[in-house]
Amino acid sequence: MFNRIRRLRQVAAIASISSLVAGCGVLSSDSTEEAGPIVVGTTAAPSTLDPAASWDSSWELFRNIYQTLLSYPSGATAPEPDAAEGCRFTDTTNMKYECELREGLTFSDGHALDAKAVKHSIDRIRKINVNGGPAGLLGSLERVQVLNDREIVFHLNKADATFPFVLATPAMSIVDPEDYPADKLREEESVVGSGPYTLSSYDDGKAELVKNDTYKGLLERKNNAVTIRYFQDSPTMVGALRDKQLDVAFRGLAADDIVDIQADDDDELQLIEGSGTEINYLVFNPKDPMAGKAAVRKAIAQVVDRPAIAHKVYKDTVEPLYSMVPKGLTGHTTGFFDDYGEPSTAKAREILTDAGITTPVDLTLWYTSDRYGSATKAEFEELKRQLDGSGLFDITLKSRPWKTYVAGYQEGEYPVFGRGWFPDFPDADNFIAPFVGEQNALGTPYLVPKITETLLPNSRAQSDRANVVKDFEDAQRILVDDVRLLPLWQGRQYVAASAEVSGAERALDPSTIMMVGELSRKTSW
Repeated sequence: MFNRIRRLRQVAAIASISSLVAGCGVLSSDSTEEAGPIVVGTTAAPSTLDPAASWDSSWELFRNIYQTLLSYPSGATAPEPDAAEGCRFTDTTNMKYECELREGLTFSDGHALDAKAVKHSIDRIRKINVNGGPAGLLGSLERVQVLNDREIVFHLNKADATFPFVLATPAMSIVDPEDYPADKLREEESVVGSGPYTLSSYDDGKAELVKNDTYKGLLERKNNAVTIRYFQDSPTMVGALRDKQLDVAFRGLAADDIVDIQADDDDELQLIEGSGTEINYLVFNPKDPMAGKAAVRKAIAQVVDRPAIAHKVYKDTVEPLYSMVPKGLTGHTTGFFDDYGEPSTAKAREILTDAGITTPVDLTLWYTSDRYGSATKAEFEELKRQLDGSGLFDITLKSRPWKTYVAGYQEGEYPVFGRGWFPDFPDADNFIAPFVGEQNALGTPYLVPKITETLLPNSRAQSDRANVVKDFEDAQRILVDDVRLLPLWQGRQYVAASAEVSGAERALDPSTIMMVGELSRKTSW
């Protein structure tokens, strides 16, 4: 929930991202008749335009140009039918899920969107099987059956109450079989979709979206066009917002810029702040000579000072995180704090000595230079300062832009690397399942049979998510013991917008993906 009410340039922004209730705009009326497109800035540029290749924030764009069977209308915390007219489990074991499509659906090229297109879209994800791609979300899917032009059945190989949430992720975007090959990724830098907008042009710096007049779905668009501009850093993005080159800035706002906007006392900008489930963490490569040693990982866990990172680097716009499952979700624990307590060089030295490891330990930490905001570099410099300062480590820092960074960790090149995670859906399952198994979102196999074969299947058999706490607590216990993943902080959500813009507080779905159709300009005060 929003935990503060701020007077920002005389604009009060009070809202809740978790419940996405309506707010702001009480002094104005909205209109879709605008002089030009709404311009949104972000630091999260897509890594691909093909849904079969992406398990990252490319979804930010996908949500607005492709369509899924289910989606999230404003105010919803559970998925509702979008391309589908209705969906439901048709058995009592959560193993048979059936959807019926809306009548008359078409892609932007005029081709019909039918049940065969849905099957094609889901099947190609698994057939292409991109390393670190979304095929890992479909582990419970046995096969897809087409009944007729509008009806389709998903047969699962195990009970999975989270399957509707999976279908609502932009990874499950429906694509035209005539334009998207069944056995390889589409290479063209264009999109054939059926979403609320069509992609009229795209390059690495900008995506231009135009309202799709043939869209049939649950989303109501409050504008006719949106331009998304991709920035390398927060200061440049916020500068563009202040210069009125942007209407909205989201994803990648640096702490310094957030604090500066909060301190402003005129009436040109509004800042919407809400709780979030974004997390940031380190990944250890088990094949690396040093990062593969449990004692090295545990010593790092013992040295890292999360509150210092949150305060010094992020100016308390994030909070320390001691579990892969963030606060606010059923099943959250504080396992890393329970085991390691306050940072201690003495305890870390004892861990390494007992394992016979000579210090200082040489390690290279990798981070992406353009994905999670400009504070990432400062965060890793602080991590280096802490680890080197213990005298137990000699840390080298290296970075790459996101597109080449992904290839590096998928090929096992990095000993230790940083990742952020924006949830696919708001359930503890989505903070554990994507990171384990032979194929996962990290491109680094992490085989944990207890989790993948027992705990996750047990939890997915429960439609009532209040009954899954013990399973997720046990799964987190395993993650803490292994220290293959080291959670660092949990973020809040911030959207900065011109005071002339309405809808920013309604524009984030439960996985904090921006639905740009909610944005509009105020026509009166």
